[in-house]
Amino acid sequence: MSATLTKPVTADELLAMPDDGHCYELVKGELRMAPPPGSEHGEVTMNLAGPLYQHVKKHNLGVVYAAETGFKLESNPDTVRAPDVAFVRIESLQQTGRSPGYRSGSPDLVVEVLSPSDRVTSVEEKVSEWLEAGARMVWVVSPKLRTVTVYRSLTDIVVLTAKDKLDGGEVVPGFQINVAEIFG
Repeated sequence: MSATLTKPVTADELLAMPDDGHCYELVKGELRMAPPPGSEHGEVTMNLAGPLYQHVKKHNLGVVYAAETGFKLESNPDTVRAPDVAFVRIESLQQTGRSPGYRSGSPDLVVEVLSPSDRVTSVEEKVSEWLEAGARMVWVVSPKLRTVTVYRSLTDIVVLTAKDKLDGGEVVPGFQINVAEIFG
């Protein structure tokens, strides 16, 4: 019996892969494929991303990135994650500039909208990775529960329901939306 060893995939190799219609992330050099999300996921994501984008643009706060934009969180072996929505403050952009490849480091705000195929452990792993890489806030949106869980750290966690208001705090100053609006 023999074992087959595969060399870790790099962020550059991931970026150069042909588009086969699937979404991939790279976790410590291991390629992970996710099925395309369903229509509810897309609708909920846009219900939040649209107002966030409008607010950020109007106030020149930075850049909102669309789903599947890759962020390189670690090197050797490489980790590239792709949130459903991301926001990078203008101050961060001025320090690092823009690049044609994956942006190094975490966005300031990460939004993960849960899909029916998401497992709790994989979502917790992502939240931890985002925060460890420097995200200042992570929003985990659950269409099933109609909640938004706000992580400022692994110990500063608030769960908002449809009767609550979500705000950007110091990360996205002035941004507010009723949680109920996110779920249409």
